[in-house]
Amino acid sequence: MRLICESDNLNDYLLELKEVDYSSPKIKRKTDELFNPNQTEYEKAKIAFDFVRDEISHSWDIQSNRVTCNASEVLDFREGICYAKSHLLASLLRSQGIPTGFCYQRLMLFDTPEKGYCIHALNAIFIKSLNKWIRVDARGNKRGIDAQFSIEEEKLAFQINEELNEKDYPIIYVKPHPKTIAVLEKYTNALDIYINHLPESL
Repeated sequence: MRLICESDNLNDYLLELKEVDYSSPKIKRKTDELFNPNQTEYEKAKIAFDFVRDEISHSWDIQSNRVTCNASEVLDFREGICYAKSHLLASLLRSQGIPTGFCYQRLMLFDTPEKGYCIHALNAIFIKSLNKWIRVDARGNKRGIDAQFSIEEEKLAFQINEELNEKDYPIIYVKPHPKTIAVLEKYTNALDIYINHLPESL
């Protein structure tokens, strides 16, 4: 799939946002811990990806009610749904001058179309030395999900089945999609959000 940038200005993918609050002392402490000046952008991107994928729990996987949204909040509580985890990964990388955007998929919520659909969030990272965007999914691995950091073939958490009306959205967004932010701000129970309130399309 050919990815389409929402903005042609790479600096837009470095913006600090309410949800991507990399000036937060908590984020700064973590970036000081994770990164050093001798690392390449590729190394930093993989380190950040591995950290968010493996060290920040997905709310559904741990059956937690807590709703997190802003990157510093996700880091503080070390949990969030995919929307929140994508905010943290973007925050860590943008703090290092690595352009990072937001991508989305439309997936079946569970195992059949009858059980509904949801919008799933992941990230795109621009690797300047390769002059290319790569998509990565730091949702968190478990049985049946094995997302990896890869600059060649994508190794995402979920493969799209177009015959079942799943969809890859090609746009790399500068900001988290308003529909995803709306549910995190409106509802107070992450499990309830996951089952009943995730948007079904963009």
